[in-house]
Amino acid sequence: MAIIEEPLALPEGTSTKVERPLGAYTRPRNPAGLVNWLTTVDHKKIGIMYGTAALFFLVIGGVAALLIRIQLAVPDSQFLSADAYNQIFTMHGTVMIFLVVMPVGAAFANYLLPLQVGARDVAFPRINAFSFWIFFFGGLMLNTSWFLGGGADGGWFNYAPNNGIAYSPTPGIDFWNIGLLIVGIGSLTGSVNLITTVLNMRAPGMSMMKVPVFTWMTLVTQFLLLLAIPVLTVAQVLLSTDRLFGANFFNVEQGADPLLWQHLFWIFGHPEVYLMILPAFGIVSEVIPTFARKPIFGYPFMVFSGIAIGFMGFGVWAHHMFVAGIGPLSVTAFTLATMFIAVPTGVKILNWLATLWGGRLTLNTPMLFAIALVTQFTIGGLSGVSHSLAAHDTQQTDTYYIVAHFHYVLFGGAFFGFVAGMYFWWPKAFGYKLNDKIGKVHFWTMVVGFNLTFGPQHILGLQGMPRRMHTYADAQGFNLWNAVSTFGSFILGIGTLMVLFNAAVSYRNWRAAARPDVGPDPWDSRSLEWSIQSPTPEHNFDVDPVVTQLDDFWHRKYQKDENGTLRQVHTGDEIAQPGNGEGVHLPAPSYWPIMLAFSIPILGYGLIFNLWLIVPAVILMLVALYGWALEPADDLDIDDHHDHDHELETV
Repeated sequence: MAIIEEPLALPEGTSTKVERPLGAYTRPRNPAGLVNWLTTVDHKKIGIMYGTAALFFLVIGGVAALLIRIQLAVPDSQFLSADAYNQIFTMHGTVMIFLVVMPVGAAFANYLLPLQVGARDVAFPRINAFSFWIFFFGGLMLNTSWFLGGGADGGWFNYAPNNGIAYSPTPGIDFWNIGLLIVGIGSLTGSVNLITTVLNMRAPGMSMMKVPVFTWMTLVTQFLLLLAIPVLTVAQVLLSTDRLFGANFFNVEQGADPLLWQHLFWIFGHPEVYLMILPAFGIVSEVIPTFARKPIFGYPFMVFSGIAIGFMGFGVWAHHMFVAGIGPLSVTAFTLATMFIAVPTGVKILNWLATLWGGRLTLNTPMLFAIALVTQFTIGGLSGVSHSLAAHDTQQTDTYYIVAHFHYVLFGGAFFGFVAGMYFWWPKAFGYKLNDKIGKVHFWTMVVGFNLTFGPQHILGLQGMPRRMHTYADAQGFNLWNAVSTFGSFILGIGTLMVLFNAAVSYRNWRAAARPDVGPDPWDSRSLEWSIQSPTPEHNFDVDPVVTQLDDFWHRKYQKDENGTLRQVHTGDEIAQPGNGEGVHLPAPSYWPIMLAFSIPILGYGLIFNLWLIVPAVILMLVALYGWALEPADDLDIDDHHDHDHELETV
């Protein structure tokens, strides 16, 4: 944070230089163009790449969703065969969860987390680059199954024994299995990196109870990833040995228990729901206070309710298995746990409402999407609590009521929150705002389309329409609401794509206006990232910010006068750091992370098609590891710089 301070008075003869470790600051000699993006270790660029990749996969998953809705628009439809439908709805769910919602959360985490804690980068910049590239290549490998034998066809959960060779002999599930294993490596390495960054790299004075809510929710998310992904990894390794090497972990004919897969999958799968929604909770916890002109209500309760959600998320998995025959005692235990986990979620909703209450609300685009998350997630949460009742869940678990529920939670919750964050932090990342008028059209198009798409599916579920069925008979009476849902899905698709239209128009207008400076603090915000220039300088902070209280940047701008009235004493522009970063050095770009990440999908193709492919994959992997191990932390040419001892003069 740039605070105007008096210069230090030092005794005569005292050195004004401080030791700085090599490789701690701005990257020298960045390559230009595409090579810059391929080799970058800058957390901000990696965050933007996460978001761009997620948008690419969103198009794939969105097209699959529209194909599903076209198939179900009318009864007895022959638009898709049963086999094609199974592949499309399986890949739709897989892509949207693992390759869209989760990486969008990673995009915000990578870009914002170091800024919010006052750090110049993440703890392990090269590992951060590796995390992105292995996610991206794993996602690409997963989707090449469309061209190499067909996609997975067992649902995004791929229950045993349907995921075995006997019932799914094509390589689609192998691609699903190995592709997600590779993506999981990126999630694990990324989680360790971000946890280390928060715990070890916070600005001086920033205790954990002065950390912004978004950073807290991201931290909880990373612990969920660290604990949940290995469980899914175990299940996928077991399934891979079944399918590729003839093992019998899930082979019912050899005495295996297919419920083992369900337990392993849902021990991962239910915490995974929260690791998708918690970053969005953090985003709206930053947006709502900014545009309500109030601090977040009950900050400690917001923090500890997020921790409680993460902790309790590991104790409710079997409510996905109430119809699997797990026994009355287990059903009772998980019924109670499912009821209790609604409490910390309800705390968050009440705190958001209390923050809005009495505030001076600015209903611009980020605020509208944040409020939409609160309302849509509440609907999804209420329908979810109803499934804690085992008798209720037994009737509806395989109906479209469940489809409506989890889309209200994940799309109406997580995705609306992410869009709010995109509009909110866009000027910080790119130096200009997105058009607010187009943004409001975008908002209403998405809200109307979303509710037309998934609202009727509650009714279809109550009428008894099954999930995962590729068609239905005219006499079943599902015609009207399916037609409405399909109509709504196309409105929602248009609304989702409007963000691209807004970005293009806003960029064109910004260039036409000679790129006006949006300023470091265009929203009069509260946290540290707004105390530096927009777009964010590569080195983040000129000098390490010193934090004295929660929302420290806001308190630098507003203080109480002698009458106790809160008054603005500085603008954000006045106290923001200039952003020149002179003499600051960070780790150099590296092509070893992308090379190492590229080698691992080749190994996966070898496991699926020809074991000889493993040989070049391992060679490439070893070369990348060797080069990475020997690469210097910084390519700083000492002859080109005055600080031969890697010292920086104090400001």
